[in-house]
Amino acid sequence: MPEIDPVDYGALSPELILDAIESCGIRVESGLLALNSYENRVYQFHDESQRYVVKFYRPQRWSDAQILEEHQLSWQATDAELPVAAPLVLNGKTLQQYQGYRFAIWNSLGGRSFEVDNLDQLEWAGRYLGRFHLICEQQPFIERPAIDCASYLHGPRAYLEQQQLVPKELQQAFFAALDPVIERAEQQFGEFRAIRLHGDCHPGNILWRDGPLFVDLDDCRMGPAIQDLWMLLSGDDRERRLQLDVILEEYEMFREFDRRELALIEPLRALRMVHYMGWLARRWSDPAFPVAFPWFGSMHYWEGQILALKEQLSDLQESCWSSN
Repeated sequence: MPEIDPVDYGALSPELILDAIESCGIRVESGLLALNSYENRVYQFHDESQRYVVKFYRPQRWSDAQILEEHQLSWQATDAELPVAAPLVLNGKTLQQYQGYRFAIWNSLGGRSFEVDNLDQLEWAGRYLGRFHLICEQQPFIERPAIDCASYLHGPRAYLEQQQLVPKELQQAFFAALDPVIERAEQQFGEFRAIRLHGDCHPGNILWRDGPLFVDLDDCRMGPAIQDLWMLLSGDDRERRLQLDVILEEYEMFREFDRRELALIEPLRALRMVHYMGWLARRWSDPAFPVAFPWFGSMHYWEGQILALKEQLSDLQESCWSSN
């Protein structure tokens, strides 16, 4: 058996994927439909009776213990009758291994897109997130990291500078825009009570099936509760404030929300912006990324990031959020 490069997804052939799935006792009766995922390799398939989703975890990203904490949280939520997608227990375990690759299998649960401007859907999401956070706060993650400035701001900045992916003509302007955002976000990212989180609770990770279904806990971490709420907001300041009021009214039917965490929304937005740029840079050697993100590295992209950083600095300085 050839040795597999632990960072090369190129060796993850369709034949290997099918063999891995069938090693779990599931016979694949269809082709593999690649789903929209870049961090991992995710495919939909079906056997003779139902559809499944299989996710092959990116090598060297999470440890086994960290992946199992993700699975544990999803099953704790499912056991509490919350609509969270949990991996199947196959051969007595949720985390499977085949020829050095780690993977998990879920029932495929379809649904419509979550409508961010639909206040009724936001009410549902608020109720379930309140119940979900009650489960989350019962125990901490031991192995999983936390949302912090070191990994979301300083690490990405250092990598961007080291790899020199910003066009030379824009480097000075880019870092002149980035550094004040990092400084201001770090100053405002104050003390908070950290709980387990979905971590990446944007509308694309919610399916609508006569109610919300939360999927993809791959980025679950420790952090403030507001992290699982702010990414559901869209529109102008007035619209986002109305949406947040709707979510929190339903959320607080089940769990008290610390209104001081509203001051973390703009710092968290800044952390996500910088982390995303660093994520693209770190994954650029993966052949899937230049194909999926051909604009990364272009002058136009980095000019846009400079403008976005200047706007974010203004939002940090004049946030519309308050605890009132």
